[in-house]
Amino acid sequence: MREPREEGYDDLLDALESDTGYYLSCPAGHASLPPRQVCPRCGDDELSEETLPATGTVVTFTEVAVPAPAFAGQTPVVLIADFGPVRLTGRLLDGSDTLDVESEVVPTVASSPSGDRHVGFRLASER
Repeated sequence: MREPREEGYDDLLDALESDTGYYLSCPAGHASLPPRQVCPRCGDDELSEETLPATGTVVTFTEVAVPAPAFAGQTPVVLIADFGPVRLTGRLLDGSDTLDVESEVVPTVASSPSGDRHVGFRLASER
Protein backbone atom coordinates (compact mmCIF):
# COMPACT_ATOMS: atom_id res chain seq x y z
CA MET A 1 0.00 0.00 0.00
CA ARG A 2 1.29 3.42 -0.92
CA GLU A 3 2.02 5.95 1.80
CA PRO A 4 0.03 9.19 1.94
CA ARG A 5 1.14 11.83 -0.53
CA GLU A 6 3.90 14.12 0.75
CA GLU A 7 3.08 17.54 -0.69
CA GLY A 8 6.07 19.21 -2.31
CA TYR A 9 8.32 16.15 -2.53
CA ASP A 10 5.79 14.02 -4.41
CA ASP A 11 5.05 17.02 -6.64
CA LEU A 12 8.77 17.17 -7.50
CA LEU A 13 8.84 13.42 -8.20
CA ASP A 14 5.76 13.71 -10.43
CA ALA A 15 7.47 16.53 -12.35
CA LEU A 16 10.71 14.53 -12.76
CA GLU A 17 8.70 11.56 -13.97
CA SER A 18 7.13 13.69 -16.71
CA ASP A 19 10.45 15.40 -17.66
CA THR A 20 9.30 18.73 -16.22
CA GLY A 21 11.58 18.92 -13.17
CA TYR A 22 11.76 22.18 -11.28
CA TYR A 23 13.37 23.92 -8.35
CA LEU A 24 12.28 26.87 -6.24
CA SER A 25 13.79 30.34 -6.46
CA CYS A 26 13.28 33.45 -4.34
CA PRO A 27 13.49 37.05 -5.67
CA ALA A 28 17.12 37.23 -4.48
CA GLY A 29 17.97 34.30 -6.77
CA HIS A 30 18.57 31.69 -4.07
CA ALA A 31 17.61 28.20 -5.24
CA SER A 32 16.27 25.24 -3.26
CA LEU A 33 14.29 22.06 -3.75
CA PRO A 34 10.73 21.48 -2.65
CA PRO A 35 9.11 21.16 -0.24
CA ARG A 36 9.71 24.71 0.97
CA GLN A 37 7.49 27.52 2.15
CA VAL A 38 10.31 30.04 2.56
CA CYS A 39 13.80 30.46 1.13
CA PRO A 40 16.26 28.64 3.42
CA ARG A 41 18.90 31.37 2.91
CA CYS A 42 16.98 34.62 3.28
CA GLY A 43 13.55 33.62 4.57
CA ASP A 44 11.61 35.21 1.69
CA ASP A 45 8.24 33.53 1.20
CA GLU A 46 7.84 34.52 -2.47
CA LEU A 47 9.08 31.36 -4.18
CA SER A 48 8.66 30.66 -7.86
CA GLU A 49 9.07 27.40 -9.74
CA GLU A 50 11.96 27.45 -12.22
CA THR A 51 12.76 24.80 -14.82
CA LEU A 52 15.40 22.28 -13.76
CA PRO A 53 18.13 21.83 -16.39
CA ALA A 54 17.63 18.61 -18.40
CA THR A 55 21.03 17.21 -17.40
CA GLY A 56 23.32 17.54 -14.43
CA THR A 57 26.95 16.74 -13.70
CA VAL A 58 28.00 14.14 -11.12
CA VAL A 59 29.85 15.79 -8.24
CA THR A 60 30.44 12.64 -6.18
CA PHE A 61 29.08 9.12 -5.79
CA THR A 62 29.37 6.08 -3.60
CA GLU A 63 28.55 2.41 -3.94
CA VAL A 64 26.61 1.34 -0.85
CA ALA A 65 28.19 -1.89 0.41
CA VAL A 66 25.67 -2.46 3.22
CA PRO A 67 22.30 -1.20 1.95
CA ALA A 68 19.20 -0.47 3.99
CA PRO A 69 16.82 -3.43 4.37
CA ALA A 70 14.61 -2.04 1.57
CA PHE A 71 17.51 -2.65 -0.84
CA ALA A 72 18.67 -6.05 0.49
CA GLY A 73 20.48 -8.04 -2.17
CA GLN A 74 21.33 -4.92 -4.16
CA THR A 75 24.40 -2.69 -4.27
CA PRO A 76 22.93 0.75 -4.91
CA VAL A 77 25.03 3.61 -6.21
CA VAL A 78 24.05 6.95 -4.70
CA LEU A 79 25.23 10.20 -6.25
CA ILE A 80 25.04 13.95 -5.97
CA ALA A 81 24.62 15.83 -9.24
CA ASP A 82 24.95 19.55 -9.91
CA PHE A 83 22.05 21.03 -11.88
CA GLY A 84 23.27 24.63 -11.91
CA PRO A 85 21.37 26.41 -9.16
CA VAL A 86 20.66 23.21 -7.17
CA ARG A 87 22.13 19.79 -6.44
CA LEU A 88 20.07 16.60 -6.37
CA THR A 89 20.90 13.40 -4.50
CA GLY A 90 19.56 10.09 -5.75
CA ARG A 91 20.19 6.53 -6.87
CA LEU A 92 21.80 5.60 -10.16
CA LEU A 93 19.54 3.25 -12.12
CA ASP A 94 21.99 1.97 -14.73
CA GLY A 95 25.53 2.29 -16.02
CA SER A 96 27.45 2.13 -12.74
CA ASP A 97 30.42 0.56 -14.56
CA THR A 98 30.82 3.72 -16.68
CA LEU A 99 30.01 6.30 -13.99
CA ASP A 100 32.66 8.92 -13.25
CA VAL A 101 32.77 12.27 -11.50
CA GLU A 102 31.68 14.78 -14.17
CA SER A 103 29.46 12.20 -15.96
CA GLU A 104 26.25 13.77 -17.23
CA VAL A 105 23.03 12.40 -15.74
CA VAL A 106 19.32 12.84 -16.35
CA PRO A 107 16.98 12.99 -13.34
CA THR A 108 14.08 10.60 -13.10
CA VAL A 109 12.11 8.69 -10.48
CA ALA A 110 13.17 5.39 -8.98
CA SER A 111 11.36 2.99 -6.67
CA SER A 112 12.62 0.85 -3.85
CA PRO A 113 11.63 -2.83 -3.83
CA SER A 114 8.87 -1.88 -1.36
CA GLY A 115 7.47 0.67 -3.84
CA ASP A 116 8.65 3.90 -2.20
CA ARG A 117 9.54 6.55 -4.80
CA HIS A 118 12.71 8.63 -4.71
CA VAL A 119 14.99 10.62 -7.03
CA GLY A 120 16.88 8.47 -9.51
CA PHE A 121 19.35 9.13 -12.29
CA ARG A 122 20.23 7.65 -15.66
CA LEU A 123 23.46 8.41 -17.47
CA ALA A 124 22.79 10.90 -20.25
CA SER A 125 24.96 8.79 -22.57
CA GLU A 126 22.66 5.77 -21.98
CA ARG A 127 19.49 7.63 -22.79
